[in-house]
Amino acid sequence: MTDSELADTSMSWPVVSTTDIYQSYVIGVRRDTLANDDGSTFTRDVIAHKGAVAILAVDHADRVLILTQYRHPPAQRMVELPAGLLDKEDEEPLEAAKRELAEEGQLEATRWSPLLELVLSPGTSDELITIYLAEGVRDTAVPAGFVANDEEASMTRRWVPMSDLVDAILSGAVRNSVLVAGVLAAWVSRQRVAG
Repeated sequence: MTDSELADTSMSWPVVSTTDIYQSYVIGVRRDTLANDDGSTFTRDVIAHKGAVAILAVDHADRVLILTQYRHPPAQRMVELPAGLLDKEDEEPLEAAKRELAEEGQLEATRWSPLLELVLSPGTSDELITIYLAEGVRDTAVPAGFVANDEEASMTRRWVPMSDLVDAILSGAVRNSVLVAGVLAAWVSRQRVAG
């Protein structure tokens, strides 16, 4: 298989009709009726999402900044990376990542690079999240005007060796998909460079 064959490709099946079901600040739900090649139709409910960013912040000791935050849908306090919505008008993903790292991690970084893009649940949602690697980190003040509310008000932060996170992922102790993907991508990338 060639590289061009091992890639997601853009395409769109004809949408016969769309019905908006629900709209909130974060998501919308719509029901699309699509046409098959044979002329038949079928429906799919789609969760429309603004998109998001996450940050794998690594310090000079190869430790990763993790947060713990309560998440209501799984009813768990989860180990996560700093992350947030693309909810500011005209804000580019990298700028959103810098803002989120300052808000949630109280950090800024001198080196930024894209690590991964993920479609988290392609069977039901169009949410795309971009994970950035942030290096050369240093403490910074929380941006003016930012107030941690709701779950964020009880969020904790700490530094954990990347190897400990890999072990926790492989044992099933941590399961946040963005953290899992980001940490394992960074780990594999480093192993290939060292290899």
